[in-house]
Amino acid sequence: MATVTLLLKKNKQDANGEMPLYLRIIKDRKTKFLSLGIKVHPEVWDDQKQRVKKKHPNSVRLNNFLAQKIAEAEGVALELETENKSISTLSIKENVKGKTIPSFLEYFKESNEALKDTNKLGTYAHNRSVLKKLKKYLKGKDLTFEEVNYHFLKKYEHYLRNKLGNTTNTVHANLKVIRKLMNAAVREEIIEPGVNPFPRYKLSWENTTKEYLTEEEINKIENLPLPEDQVINHHRNLYIFSSYAGGLRISDLLQLKWHNFNGTHITVTMQKTKEQISVKLPNKALVMLQRYLKPDAKPTDFIFPFLQNDMDYSKGKTLFNAISSNTAYANKNLKTIAKKAGIDKHISFHTSRHTFATRALRKGMRIEYVSKLLGHNAIKTTQVYAKIVNSELDKAMDIFND
Repeated sequence: MATVTLLLKKNKQDANGEMPLYLRIIKDRKTKFLSLGIKVHPEVWDDQKQRVKKKHPNSVRLNNFLAQKIAEAEGVALELETENKSISTLSIKENVKGKTIPSFLEYFKESNEALKDTNKLGTYAHNRSVLKKLKKYLKGKDLTFEEVNYHFLKKYEHYLRNKLGNTTNTVHANLKVIRKLMNAAVREEIIEPGVNPFPRYKLSWENTTKEYLTEEEINKIENLPLPEDQVINHHRNLYIFSSYAGGLRISDLLQLKWHNFNGTHITVTMQKTKEQISVKLPNKALVMLQRYLKPDAKPTDFIFPFLQNDMDYSKGKTLFNAISSNTAYANKNLKTIAKKAGIDKHISFHTSRHTFATRALRKGMRIEYVSKLLGHNAIKTTQVYAKIVNSELDKAMDIFND
């Protein structure tokens, strides 16, 4: 049960010797203070009786006001605790101030809109699809923080798996967003830690096969006859370039300008991680760049012919839409390219990163260097490629069993 008392803040005395009065709300050993906008001199304050003394010129009116505020805060605390025993001191404080604590759905929407404002548009788009799916499941009903409990998560996971046919990793991606929001609500003291079910609810994840191309398959794509002036040829070149140039993401390659290239190295700040890397280009990548270098090229011109030089991409949404549409187009063409080259694999542009990583490790590059070039935050993310290479070596040794 929360307790509400009055407190004279003696450490905030003003030039006239007066001190501000606060409501002090204590629950589960956590304290919040709410200013009442009133200052009194310590000589007229009775701390034991929680009221101003009679010698204060407006003692009756002021004491009635203070009694009303205490009763109001206690009433709010009781009402909230009746609905939810794990309500936080912050929630009580905000309700006393007249601010409504958002439902989980409201909090989800507000948090996601904040991502859009900070140009984290990829995460915003992903979270928006997660929210849309959740709303469809709720069929127009609201969802409070307290209702996001263990039982709810079990039912929702069952719905995602069995009604929508989502894979284990898709389910993980959806519930991971909800988990992040619940953790944030705890940090912001909107809910108490005990309301959050995720310390008890474990998310499942399945390791997936990393699709990549062998040296022979890379050569097939590289030597595939394609019309020079068609977009499908440029998509092929972009894919091959990434496979040689550190597995750069398509989002970074599309934005490459000639000032990012100094004749031997490409220097780029990765869009996803914001980390700057410098990649020394091997000969094949250098030859490919020469195909795109025009005599009148400006340092501010894009290297590859996908984004427009005269377009303003400074607005995040404009750039995001351009990258999204170009990525979708490239992935569509890569499927056609793989089919034309006789490669029976599901190829998307992201497989160029896998291809670079496995090729680099096979050629003896140290795993920490591969990790750095790929922009991985932890080397354990890169170790999956080492396992692929080791698995290939194990199969190669089977020749001795013939």
